[in-house]
Amino acid sequence: MKNLFPLCLIVFLAFRPLISSATINSVLNQNEPTHYNLVLIVADDLGYGDLGFTGSTQIKTPHIDKLAASGVTFTQGYVSSAVCSPSRAGFITGINQVEFGHDNNLGGVEPGFDPEYNGLPLTQQTIADHLNKLGYVNGLIGKWHLGKEPQFHPLKRGFDEFWGYTGGGHDYFEALPNGTGYKEPLESNFKTPAPITYITDDVGNESVDFITRHKDDPFFLFAAFNAPHTPMQALEEDLVLYQNIADKKRRTYAAMVHRLDLNVGKIMQSLEDQGLKENTLVVFISDNGGPTDSNASNNAPYRGQKGILLEGGIHVPFVMNLPSLLPKGLTYDEQVTSLDIVPTFLALAGDTETPMDMFTGVDLIPHLTEKTAPLANREMTWKFTISRAIREGDWKLVSIPDRLPLLYNLAEDPSEENDLALKNIDKTSYLLKKLGIWDVNLPHPVFLEGAVWKKRQLGLYDHNYQVTQPEVK
Repeated sequence: MKNLFPLCLIVFLAFRPLISSATINSVLNQNEPTHYNLVLIVADDLGYGDLGFTGSTQIKTPHIDKLAASGVTFTQGYVSSAVCSPSRAGFITGINQVEFGHDNNLGGVEPGFDPEYNGLPLTQQTIADHLNKLGYVNGLIGKWHLGKEPQFHPLKRGFDEFWGYTGGGHDYFEALPNGTGYKEPLESNFKTPAPITYITDDVGNESVDFITRHKDDPFFLFAAFNAPHTPMQALEEDLVLYQNIADKKRRTYAAMVHRLDLNVGKIMQSLEDQGLKENTLVVFISDNGGPTDSNASNNAPYRGQKGILLEGGIHVPFVMNLPSLLPKGLTYDEQVTSLDIVPTFLALAGDTETPMDMFTGVDLIPHLTEKTAPLANREMTWKFTISRAIREGDWKLVSIPDRLPLLYNLAEDPSEENDLALKNIDKTSYLLKKLGIWDVNLPHPVFLEGAVWKKRQLGLYDHNYQVTQPEVK
């Protein structure tokens, strides 16, 4: 055996002229991935403080916690809107959605507005449109909420496969053939949907099926869960686990988050079973903060909730996991946004044609691997119906119609309990002017939600919010 190596070396050298450099490089680099797969897991109306890794002492989420512990967690992760549809319009295009008129939440068509425009504007490309050009198979499992008219359908917005519903929410146990609203029928272009078992499980199972069917292709999976959005419906076996929680709505919510966690684990196990985990970028995020008044979520330590631009409405759990490339267990403390997802995905997919400066967001990979400096003192702006906000460094200003601007130093006051606007007039004036100039350059919204929501959103700024974890008994 000791004499074989010299013989092999002689044979290799003798025939070296017949072997191309490309072949040698191929052999040397055989462990490098031919492509990266992309998975975006989105929870719906999840409270910031309701996961183990974000501080929950009441709800157990071991699978999501494991995803965070083995990947990168963002302590200052934001979405671009405080409600479902505009937030999704932002993270599916990589562009702040108000810059193309998708300011409001999608509902019915208001008088004077054209239903042909009641969805994600056709002028915008989705992440699936971009990835199509790179040979990816794109699948959406679950919630769409970017337009119900035929021209807005996900299969016309770059997705190859769709199993789910086009509205903003769904019953967890039932879909009716002629149903509307939360009981609209499920649809699919690759199978006849079976009756719902429990929709969180069904989204998880269909996601696993997508991975299994496309394990040999570069794929993008958008797993858009309904949980823990209303209606408040949980499985009895999960409710038993949280029977110690006296408040019925909170108990149901905890059970729904538990079931979400199990299905995130199911997706991760599928990637591992198929040998894809190392080279698959998995992003986990919530589309906005928890609506504490309607689903009993907890956004601790942040004040506010879904629908408003205090931290509780836009500061969300945010994880990226890619074992072969990203650091394991990294806590990243600079500001990032869901608008960064598209440019990050495209760069990882090898897109060299799309101009990255068209996006509001940036490719995060170089910042997370220390090839580029951290994203310090990043400026972010938000607008949602009656509310506007700007963050620059540690300072955040919120402007709403019925009072003076609100100014907070988030480094000292992450819960936004101490308004410093009058004590820092120069900073207030500076940020308000910057925000106003940005605002007046935005286009008109292409559709509006009902006016009744404006009054409701204003009132949410005056609610009392729990900024600590619930007491565990």
